[in-house]
Amino acid sequence: MVAGVWAGQASATIRVATFNVSMEADNYLPRGEQGDQQVLIERLASGDEAQIQNVAEIIQRTRPDILFLTEFDYIADPGKGVEAFSTNYLQVAQGGQQPIDYPYYYYAPVNTGQPSPYDLDRDGVASGTGADAWGFGSYPGQYGMLVLSKYPINKDQVRTFQQFKWKDMPDYLPTRTADGDDWYSEEAWQDFPLSSKSHWDLPIEVDGETLHLLASHPTPPVFDGPENRNGIRNHDEIRFWRDYIHNAEYIYDDRNQSGGLAAQQRFFIVGDLNASADEGDGIRSAIAGLLNDELVQGAAEPVSSGAAAHSESAYAASHTAAWGMRADYVIPSVYGVTVVDSGVFWPAAGEPGHGLVSSRGASSDHRLVWLDVRLK
Repeated sequence: MVAGVWAGQASATIRVATFNVSMEADNYLPRGEQGDQQVLIERLASGDEAQIQNVAEIIQRTRPDILFLTEFDYIADPGKGVEAFSTNYLQVAQGGQQPIDYPYYYYAPVNTGQPSPYDLDRDGVASGTGADAWGFGSYPGQYGMLVLSKYPINKDQVRTFQQFKWKDMPDYLPTRTADGDDWYSEEAWQDFPLSSKSHWDLPIEVDGETLHLLASHPTPPVFDGPENRNGIRNHDEIRFWRDYIHNAEYIYDDRNQSGGLAAQQRFFIVGDLNASADEGDGIRSAIAGLLNDELVQGAAEPVSSGAAAHSESAYAASHTAAWGMRADYVIPSVYGVTVVDSGVFWPAAGEPGHGLVSSRGASSDHRLVWLDVRLK
């Protein structure tokens, strides 16, 4: 686990955001070719990758104070990863915008691409990669996670749940074959982590107050079969946060500390959750339950003009992904947080910045989602 520091600032109203940036090897290679972290390392070093420049410009235009990035490959050396991104892109004016500096950052290993010794997809081969990794990926750290912050991250109090075993969640949803047998072998089930990437609780200090950034990127509930193994995992990955904010006793972190979040804590549940209460292929009860939980302000629903014009769906205005769903969230706690404003960076055609989101290749198939809040 790594945390870093440069120099910071504070403000009365803070902007908390999440953005799936599609900064992983497959995004930069011809279809069918496979790479690893070196693909992103080279592009971060160059400073001239158009897609990353556009990602940086979106960040410069929206200027979050606390930003959670998903699908940013895990690069163990910060000088080749997060710091190169900051120095060569964020701190360089993009498209006439003002540079932006994040004094603090946090990243850690994830389960994507981590090889398992089991045939998890039951295709007859225990390949250790792709769907036979603990989280789908071609190499360890693919689709990683990164937090950038203008406020100090209390790294001594960070909790990660990369190793939490799915079997230890009470009332987990079982994955069955068509004959009703367990999909996973007993040996695999004993070792299986719940999180397809990781779950993080990052305490961040803002003007003497603490907020908890609860960050994750559950697996997409597709790319499986009738057993719905990914949809079931997505459901339980989201449900984990609902149990966590209610301080469930069964939870333990990677340091073997037990329990969830104590009562009366400010928090934001952030990330590409790959789920909607209204649309899509997921099991909707988990995200619906989370948004309706008494401890969160689930009615805060960011919208954009670009999304409203992009689809004929009744829910189009709140979509955050180009393929037509609300997938990305910043969900604040009821305790200690006043929502001032919200939005999704998705300009409609003819509006400034539209070219940054005009195609998947321009930046990402997801949009940056933000909330402006005051801490009470």
